[in-house]
Amino acid sequence: MYMFLGNFSFLEICYVTTTVPQMLANFLSTSKSISFVSCFAQFYFFFSFGCDEGFYLCIMAFDRCLAICRPLHYPRIMTRQLCTGLVIFGWSCGFIIFLTPVVLISQLPFCGPNIINHFVFDPVPLMMLSCSEDSTTQLVYSTFNAVFMIGTFLFILCSYALVILAVLRMPSETGKQKAFSTCASHLTVVFLFFGSIMVMYVSPRSGHPVEVQKIVTLFYTVITPLCNPLIYSLRNKEMKAALRKVLGTERPVHKT
Repeated sequence: MYMFLGNFSFLEICYVTTTVPQMLANFLSTSKSISFVSCFAQFYFFFSFGCDEGFYLCIMAFDRCLAICRPLHYPRIMTRQLCTGLVIFGWSCGFIIFLTPVVLISQLPFCGPNIINHFVFDPVPLMMLSCSEDSTTQLVYSTFNAVFMIGTFLFILCSYALVILAVLRMPSETGKQKAFSTCASHLTVVFLFFGSIMVMYVSPRSGHPVEVQKIVTLFYTVITPLCNPLIYSLRNKEMKAALRKVLGTERPVHKT
């Protein structure tokens, strides 16, 4: 679990680094221009890391399902080789899968003025800049998004359905609470991540106002990665004790 969490944390650092520095530079500079190559490089890496994040959430759901539903078989099934394979799978899938939509969108004709009313190079405003409406590119992009988002989200839901069934069969109330608390952080992150991206990317021309697009994009590019370390850290007893100490809510222990 902690190996997957460590890779997930590093992945989120890469995910945020693709957009936030450029966004801050644009806030401070008067010239808010970027080259075509840099634009599509950011576009590719941002969405590749985003896809990898979805796959890692699936891997972590599978790990929790295996640990709770098959606790005695867990060490035999989740071997070092399987862990390594899952880590490589989680990192590589997004870079391979998202290459096709990026290449297709980069081949669209852009006649100008090439001004994007956005703080990241999102596929929706990029396709709106194109001189011609390419229905094939839109169809491929929509199909890719629908299959990726719905497929990964359903996999996570099915994993947790098996977890719930296994927990309900536990005779001990303490065991049930411990099992649910193990999954609570991951489920919170899943709903934050998938809830925001499904609003934006299932349909490329969904008709959202530009300001709404910016708010939703800001939510999953900055706010969700900012909240994730806090969500996972609050499961840790030492972290909760330190937080109570900082907030001054720690109860003094009187020794006799």
